[in-house]
Amino acid sequence: MATDDTWIWDGGRLCLDFANTLRSRWRTTPVETLREPDDLTGWLREALLLAPATTEPATAAVLMSARRLRESVDRAVLSVAAGRLPTYGDVTLLNRSAAAAPRPALQLVITDDCLEPAGPTPLAADPALALALVAQDAVDLLLSAEIRRVRVCGADRCALRFLDRSPARNRRWCSMSRCGNRTKVRLHQARSRQSAPMADD
Repeated sequence: MATDDTWIWDGGRLCLDFANTLRSRWRTTPVETLREPDDLTGWLREALLLAPATTEPATAAVLMSARRLRESVDRAVLSVAAGRLPTYGDVTLLNRSAAAAPRPALQLVITDDCLEPAGPTPLAADPALALALVAQDAVDLLLSAEIRRVRVCGADRCALRFLDRSPARNRRWCSMSRCGNRTKVRLHQARSRQSAPMADD
């Protein structure tokens, strides 16, 4: 079972954080963090989508649905971010998933002296309904101007998806403290090795 520190919340959108539950997508075999139904329940709780008193556990079938939804979200978001249309299959799955729960009322929040929409505030009564909130967030992102700001981390061993909200729209890393600093240190060390004088034979 995954632990709470397994989850990474640098996506900038709920649906991107969900897509990032499959790690190391650059590998032949990516790293799955949603291995068991309890992992899914844990992620949904950490994402503040499940009501605290929820006793309905995720089932193996809901876990499989969650993984299918995650991959549809990922494919659709990357396609639209690159200026292409998503597949009809992904559109159908996203629509069907999003319709499984009533759309939450739009809420407002003030962040850094700006008025913004708040994240989903209602808590779902069970994991399947919580996944509908993830799908609704994906649909909202796909239809928004922010879709053009979706990026894949520039670190060669990461590939996490994130929303670039930097003023210059030039954010390269999912997290400066994780991938950005590691990459800069690695590049600095490589330059230092190249500029070091060759030892005499």
